[in-house]
Amino acid sequence: MDIQQILILCLTGILAGIIAGGLGVGGGIIIVPALVFIFGMTQHEAQGTSLAVLLPPISILAVISYHKKGFINYKFAIILVVAFVLGSYLGGLFAVHLPERTLKKIFGVLMLVASLKIIFQK
Repeated sequence: MDIQQILILCLTGILAGIIAGGLGVGGGIIIVPALVFIFGMTQHEAQGTSLAVLLPPISILAVISYHKKGFINYKFAIILVVAFVLGSYLGGLFAVHLPERTLKKIFGVLMLVASLKIIFQK
């Protein structure tokens, strides 16, 4: 790994963190496409790497900021955490068995639908 790759990874991580902490969306929206298009990873490898980023408590500082302003519903968060853990396990089991091309299409459609909904939402 060279210095240029390290710098691009750092910038990607910072941008993903800003978007995740500022907009409440998953950093994978930035990380996965960057790993595929800039670093030439497969869709499976990019998604796996992006998920590995989520293992440590990376958003703890953003959570503290939101907590201080009273913007966290902890009852909802706990239920979502439990459901998310189960869902992510099931999703991982499913995704690793899909062909690369199919996985890319599913990811792309998800991003397209989400962006259109946000753009045209009243």
